[in-house]
Amino acid sequence: MIASISGTINRLGLTDLVIEANGIGYQVNVTSSTALEIRVGQTTKLYTAHIVREDSQTLYGFQTEEQLQSFNLLCSVSGVGPKSALSAIGTLGVDGLAKAVATADDSMFKTVSGIGPKTAKLILLSLTGKLISDSASAPMSSLLSNVTSALVGLGYQERAAKKAAEDALALTPSVSDTELLRAALAQLSSARKVSADE
Repeated sequence: MIASISGTINRLGLTDLVIEANGIGYQVNVTSSTALEIRVGQTTKLYTAHIVREDSQTLYGFQTEEQLQSFNLLCSVSGVGPKSALSAIGTLGVDGLAKAVATADDSMFKTVSGIGPKTAKLILLSLTGKLISDSASAPMSSLLSNVTSALVGLGYQERAAKKAAEDALALTPSVSDTELLRAALAQLSSARKVSADE
């Protein structure tokens, strides 16, 4: 199986490209956003899914391992083929897909070519708990960092601010910066009240 390819782009289409590696040109299907970011003559590395069928062998290429992992997870869902999975990654991105699954929002798939309402619901059901641990870890750490910084700016000690943000996030995992900040302030206020009573 071909897991990744590094080489020079010598042809570029709207949703595919040819990348030359060691004298061999590989045709790779990519998202339209990837095609827009890459230029002919550019040297690049693509993480690939090598789909082998009775009558064909097809490569699907991605700029990050997270995109490839999300693609493979989508392909594992009954009724989702490689083209639909590629379309979902191209339209929603890794973060958008993780958000759709985390919030069980099947309406986000309305703009994805090849995925109808029933398949969208099946994707949410099948991928719950599988995407979040991989793709949401970076956004979560960023969320904690933003809220901790805001609390420090309000005059709280960094250690106390970080603990309050972590405690608040543990209670309500799917929140925005503003909601988490409010929850963390409530934690700090309640901790201050307890220490005052003592």
